[in-house]
Amino acid sequence: MKTVIKVFAILMVFTTIANAQDFTGVATYKTKRKIDIQLDSSQVNSEMHQKMMDMLKKQFEKTFILSFNKEESIYKEEEKLGAPQMGGMQMVVVNTGGSDILYKNTKEERYTNQNDVFGKVFLIKDQLKKEDWQFQSESKNIGEYTCYKATITRVQPKLVSGISVNGDKDLSKEREPEMETVTVTAWYTPQIPINNGPANYFGLPGLILEVNDGSETIICSKIVLNPADKVEISEPKKGKEVNQEEFDKIMEKKLQEMEERYNSERGVGHNIEIKIGG
Repeated sequence: MKTVIKVFAILMVFTTIANAQDFTGVATYKTKRKIDIQLDSSQVNSEMHQKMMDMLKKQFEKTFILSFNKEESIYKEEEKLGAPQMGGMQMVVVNTGGSDILYKNTKEERYTNQNDVFGKVFLIKDQLKKEDWQFQSESKNIGEYTCYKATITRVQPKLVSGISVNGDKDLSKEREPEMETVTVTAWYTPQIPINNGPANYFGLPGLILEVNDGSETIICSKIVLNPADKVEISEPKKGKEVNQEEFDKIMEKKLQEMEERYNSERGVGHNIEIKIGG
């Protein structure tokens, strides 16, 4: 009897793996970001601060679609929101870690990120970073799926939102970046046995349905497996090809140029620039 049970268990494992070969699906994710902005009280009063916080909260509540098969995925925003307006003031949100279309190939451990920055399209090609996931004992349900917890710990520069009000200097540049230890918590489900997830996350034995890195939460709200309409996954081809390091340097230069331009436009309305690291 024990032999029969063992054989049956092995067959179940191979059946699961075989079924995964044909997996295609579409997962919808909602994102929320914790906003902590340092403001100069002489430039921004409490009422304006509250309005800014409300606008930013809405700006960072986004919906993304992950289309996937066994080895590849496309991750992109469902709807692109314009820069929020508040009377004669425009708020420019620059997310240096964002992407317009993110293609991942988990078998080859590489990604292609097509990103439109200030009207110029870049094609960032690089290797996916392997993470040393630590498996935890906790589990919970997300929708109809049983999920298990995994964590990673990172030491990284502390992310500080920089504010430029009506051309005044960026308050975040008044001190050197502090380092902080961040714990990233992910919840994955072996019921969808693919090595993938939202954004750049991957590397777990099941689709990642929720991620929290302390400042941003990404959670799956809907999954359609093997949908009637064929799931199309095409690697982006358009744009100037660079690697991630090259793109980061370009972004740093662009942000400096944008701040200098705002500094030269005193008296032409109000501009508030929010820099969010990614």
